[in-house]
Amino acid sequence: MLLSMTGFGKSIVELPNKKVIVELKSLNSKQLDMSLRVAPLFREKEMELRNIIARRVERGKVEASVYVEMLQPEASMQFNVPVIKAYKAQIEEMARELGIATPDDWYSVLLRFPETLKTESATSGTDEDYEAAVRAVNEAIDSLLQYRSAEGAKLEDFFSIRIENIRNLLAQIPRFEVERVERIRARIIDNLSQLPQAEYDRSRLEQEMIFYIEKLDINEEKQRLTQHLNYFMETLSLSHGQGKKLGFISQEMGREINTLGSKSNHAEMQKLVVRMKDELEQIKEQVLNVL
Repeated sequence: MLLSMTGFGKSIVELPNKKVIVELKSLNSKQLDMSLRVAPLFREKEMELRNIIARRVERGKVEASVYVEMLQPEASMQFNVPVIKAYKAQIEEMARELGIATPDDWYSVLLRFPETLKTESATSGTDEDYEAAVRAVNEAIDSLLQYRSAEGAKLEDFFSIRIENIRNLLAQIPRFEVERVERIRARIIDNLSQLPQAEYDRSRLEQEMIFYIEKLDINEEKQRLTQHLNYFMETLSLSHGQGKKLGFISQEMGREINTLGSKSNHAEMQKLVVRMKDELEQIKEQVLNVL
């Protein structure tokens, strides 16, 4: 079963006063390339969360975020009493030195000064918070893997169609081979006949033509290409993680198709080769998405 490297997963785990939200998005990449953003609450556990994602996602360009949505106010405002006391003392000292009255409404005066209110927010989570984060990450990965599996099934159907198309095109080549050999033979004899007063040994000519035509023989290329097509289909049925192997097999298929094209010496055969190359190019593009 194939898995695509393209996927998306999201999970929300609710606690009494907050929600832990995890989102994962993956695209194709030769290796694991992960970008992880975590809320300050889970900064201490960032490496643990990163390892969980890396172990289960395996490969791909992954963007992950773990953030918190508070159901109650996250931060509480408190009076910064030491600062307020210092401001009050300075005002009273100034009033004595200048001989002026102190304010009637201390609150309105003092609270206008900076840093008289302070915000306290949590920068580290509890064990319950961490457990919720791990649970949310694993659930998001489960969702991502389901998405990858669905995309992998589509890729498997796509590859099966493309491979069958190449197989059908390859099956059409033999009907041109006899004509192809006769054309090569006729072209050589015709060229010789146009040479003025050319003398040659006909038996030697036959030997040379046989040698030349044998060099253009494509039976081995057809056999190897058929083997590669079969191997590709066998690999599709294996467990996931076959993307690189499928890429190598498609490269070998390309070599055989290119050799068929260079040896063809026949317009109709070359058209079939071009169509095979088109099918193979589509395979190569999509193989990059396979895990």
